[in-house]
Amino acid sequence: MTHRTPRPWTLQDAKAQFSEVVRRAMEQGPQYVTRSGDNAVVVVSARDYARLAGHGGQSLVHFLAASPLASVVLDSPRPHDRGPTVKR
Repeated sequence: MTHRTPRPWTLQDAKAQFSEVVRRAMEQGPQYVTRSGDNAVVVVSARDYARLAGHGGQSLVHFLAASPLASVVLDSPRPHDRGPTVKR
């Protein structure tokens, strides 16, 4: 399945037809809005935003713990330098 990027909205059109921008974001996916011809913002549905932001998903700790590499022990020797000596 190919996912094509929809034609971007100009800021003026997006403001005038905001309900349509929201409807399309919910039904068709991200809606790009341009200002002065340059991409300015992307309107996404709340569900897509939550997925992208990781809300409701697992934490990084859980993700790493479930990794197939979770049992790998890294041998990363560190120098025993305690930093600069502070004179009083």
